[in-house]
Amino acid sequence: QVQLVESGGGWVQAGGSLRLSCAASGRTVSSYGMGWFRQAPGKEREFVAAIGRSGSTTYYADSVKGRFTISRDNAKNTVYLQMNSLKPEDTAVYYCAAKSPSSAYVLAISYNYWGQGTQVTVSS
Repeated sequence: QVQLVESGGGWVQAGGSLRLSCAASGRTVSSYGMGWFRQAPGKEREFVAAIGRSGSTTYYADSVKGRFTISRDNAKNTVYLQMNSLKPEDTAVYYCAAKSPSSAYVLAISYNYWGQGTQVTVSS
């Protein structure tokens, strides 16, 4: 099992930046592909970004491509999401998740472990 704790959320003006962190405990995070999802009020949870176990492969939703960067530091058991050029439509609770093997990165159902989420609010 792995426990995930997100941090780094907050309030920012449009065009600003935030960096989210996801700290893992329990089983080492290097055993898992990792993903970030987000959920806005009244909307379904949606895929944001994902990264393979070694960090050499990354995936992004079209809506964040070129603005967000996912990375990981397996030595620190931590995954990051650097968010630049933030827009009001990026406002949501952001969740970190650990993926089961041999399943699609972009689907929430592929992920076995989830953090509690961190709120990101972008004002116009």
